[in-house]
Amino acid sequence: QVQLVESGGGLVQAGGSLRLSCAASGRTFSRYVMGWFRQAPGKQRELVAAITSGGSTNYADSVKGRFTISRDNAKNTMYLQMNSLKPEDTAVYYCAADIHRGSTVVTSTRAYDYWGQGTQVTVSS
Repeated sequence: QVQLVESGGGLVQAGGSLRLSCAASGRTFSRYVMGWFRQAPGKQRELVAAITSGGSTNYADSVKGRFTISRDNAKNTMYLQMNSLKPEDTAVYYCAADIHRGSTVVTSTRAYDYWGQGTQVTVSS
C-alpha cells in the first residue's frame, strides 16, 4: 500500500509560480514511475508530467518549458515547479504512482495504481 499526499496548491495570478509536493509512504518509492495529473471542471484527467525511476521526464505539450518535475528519493517526495502560470492551468492536481513500470511512462490514468487526494491550483487572470 502506498499513500500519497499532495501539498502546495493555492491561488496565484497569471504569470506567477507555485511548487507542488507529493509525499509518498513506503520503502520502494525510488522504483516507481511518478506522475502529476490535473483535472479541470468538465474535462478529463490528463497527465501533466511524469518521472521515471531513473529520472527521465515526460511533459504534456501545454506545460513544456514552464513546468519542471523532479523527485528526491531520499525524502520519498516528488515535486512540480510551475512557472509562468496561465488561467488554463487551473485544475485539481493529483500525484500518482505507477508501481509496475519503473522506466517507462504511460500517459493513461489506468496505468497508475495509487493516487493522492488532490490539491487545487487556481490561476487568476
